[in-house]
Amino acid sequence: MAFLIVLAALCFLMLVAYRGYSVILFAPIAALGAVLLTDPSLVAPMFTGLFMDKMVGFLKLYFPVFMLGAVFGKLIELSGFSKSIVAATIGLVGRSRAMLSIVLVCALLTYGGVSLFVVVFAVYPFAAELFRQSDIPKRLIPGTIALGAFTFTMDSLPGTPQIQNIIPTAFFGTNTWAAPWLGTIGAVFILIVGLAYLDWRRRRAAAHGEGYGTQLVNEPEPFEAEKLPHPLIALLPLVLVGVCNKLFTDLIPRAYGETQSFLPSVVGNAQPVVQEVSKVAAIWAVEGALLVGIICVLVFAWRAVAARFAAGSQAAVAGALLASMNTASEYGFGAVIAALPGFKLVADALHTIPNPLLNEAVTVTALAGITGSASGGMSIALGAMADTFIHNANAAGIPMEVLHRIAAMASGGMDTLPHNGAVITLLAVTGLTHRQSYKDIFAVTIIKTLAVLVVIGVYYAFGVV
Repeated sequence: MAFLIVLAALCFLMLVAYRGYSVILFAPIAALGAVLLTDPSLVAPMFTGLFMDKMVGFLKLYFPVFMLGAVFGKLIELSGFSKSIVAATIGLVGRSRAMLSIVLVCALLTYGGVSLFVVVFAVYPFAAELFRQSDIPKRLIPGTIALGAFTFTMDSLPGTPQIQNIIPTAFFGTNTWAAPWLGTIGAVFILIVGLAYLDWRRRRAAAHGEGYGTQLVNEPEPFEAEKLPHPLIALLPLVLVGVCNKLFTDLIPRAYGETQSFLPSVVGNAQPVVQEVSKVAAIWAVEGALLVGIICVLVFAWRAVAARFAAGSQAAVAGALLASMNTASEYGFGAVIAALPGFKLVADALHTIPNPLLNEAVTVTALAGITGSASGGMSIALGAMADTFIHNANAAGIPMEVLHRIAAMASGGMDTLPHNGAVITLLAVTGLTHRQSYKDIFAVTIIKTLAVLVVIGVYYAFGVV
């Protein structure tokens, strides 16, 4: 019965997310409903002492990253830098390679720190124009954007400032550059196999005489040439984010040491505030890098940005609040579920997987799939089982960097099930339905999941990190 209660809570949350209801509202309802069925007397204590505590703790750590990333992405859009990068990439790769062009543009933007939600809006008009000119079916656009924005630059490539690569740092004491060789190998696998799949789909459609399509929804206006910033200037903020992220990752631990404490200047017997720098150094590094990127955009494109900065920044902060609260609510939900007797049965079942890395990968990707969120599912898994993963890895002599990379990559595997927020947004923006385009998104999801197994195999075969 205890297991069925946990399963019902998970299925309920997945159902309401799929139907488009707010996770912020229904995550506590699902969690406390499970508590009510288990022990009614614990509903209030669990809500205040566990759900809210974990939710607020998540926001304390990660909300600045969500906010700075959203503002940076919005400034890249308002400044015209995103259009300049798209136009330059298309000119370099060639309009005849429409799919490759769009994948590379999405990869550049996401690896440079732009939120994948922003990338969808920024790239779609150009993707539609390229696919129309090349007579490639529009229904293949979502799969193409998903490959470029939702996969290897989100959590595989070392140093990526996306939240999925940041969350493991707080659990494993690592940084965003963890396991660079494994991450790069996984990224190359995803890119090559993903492009091969998309090209096969394009050739198959061409063989059947299928063109771009007619009677389509949400078609953007044809792209008209306009004076754009120089592409090198447009790329500079993205490059600075990557360089500064690496620089700050190395410098912050040296500057602060293992811990940092200070005494608040208040009246009374104030206690020192002690900060374990090792747990937040990677987060500080990303935040600092994004600040540098924001300043760079403002320096080079102040005139273009100034007129719309107020409205643009408000929209960015609103989006960051929604995204971070969604994930934090799922984190609180996971903490409550993990405290119930039924979850112990799930944990015990997962413990039967003898290999530590496979155990972690299956746990993270399963919970990411159930919640429809890479960051939410990973937060639930690591919040509940990080100590177990660390213990098993230490016993097997596996470095924490490998645990970090496997967790990050696994989170972006099965998270893109039909109820995933990014998937729903992508289909809504492109004016397509699950029936028309989800098949290709799911294929990219399978490729991403297989990449985790490839990376685990490479680690055991060659020992590279």
